[in-house]
Amino acid sequence: MKYVGAHVSASGGVENAPVNAHEIGAKAFALFTKNQKQWFSKALTEENIAGFKENCKKYGFGPEHIIPHDSYLINLGNPDPDKLKISRNSFLDEMRRCEQLGIQLLNFHPGAHLKQISEEECLDLIAESVNITLGKTKGVTAVIENTAGQGSNVGYKFEHLAHIIEKVEDKSRIGVCLDTCHTYSAGYDIKTEEGYKKTFEEFDKIVGFKYLRGIHLNDTKKEFGSRVDRHDSIGKGLLGEEVFKRMMNDPRFDNMPIVLETPDDSLWAREIDWLYGLIS
Repeated sequence: MKYVGAHVSASGGVENAPVNAHEIGAKAFALFTKNQKQWFSKALTEENIAGFKENCKKYGFGPEHIIPHDSYLINLGNPDPDKLKISRNSFLDEMRRCEQLGIQLLNFHPGAHLKQISEEECLDLIAESVNITLGKTKGVTAVIENTAGQGSNVGYKFEHLAHIIEKVEDKSRIGVCLDTCHTYSAGYDIKTEEGYKKTFEEFDKIVGFKYLRGIHLNDTKKEFGSRVDRHDSIGKGLLGEEVFKRMMNDPRFDNMPIVLETPDDSLWAREIDWLYGLIS
């Protein structure tokens, strides 16, 4: 079964996110548990936590279908020791907020080397950061999102994801979220039938579908292999419609959150309905 939703607003309190998801016909959702442009935010209140859990139960959202995203400021591979420390502290705070809310997954962008260290050194720092955080928390899986490879971001190759996973000690608490826009922009041809087959065979061989915990379903404004991250609404970008039809009928993507991060939130309800209509 497919669980499609969107990255919804948590404005006014995290307890509003499941309400917003329900209103667009979502069966899964993503959210920020705090302001994504700040290192730290005020603590969740008992009212926030109870309200979130109550609304998730009311609208039928299980913890395995909720995949929050951490702060955009966090860089777990930062070569600067002081900046790495604050990133790690902020990531720990994000994981603890998930613990409080009963959420099992936390999605994060792996990081960037900022042209100061090698990709391998950056990937090692990211794995070390994850190990430190997992050692101080329980019950939440750290989910690496693949990137388009813009700037000095790592994570645009499947080998990067595998490198991090290999160095994470608790394999039961590490996973991957694949973003369709990022995947195509990074140079993996998921648009054609042959390219789609080859890409996911390669993913399974290098990373393994057993680590796949979620999908970000986005069209792209930028061409294949551009290494530029620009999302577009479903069917309006360069990916076309066929890749989405393949994914909605691919059992490898069952029973995980499939989340829209498309730019026009007024289209989300229509996009979700259209995606479900592709299932044959």
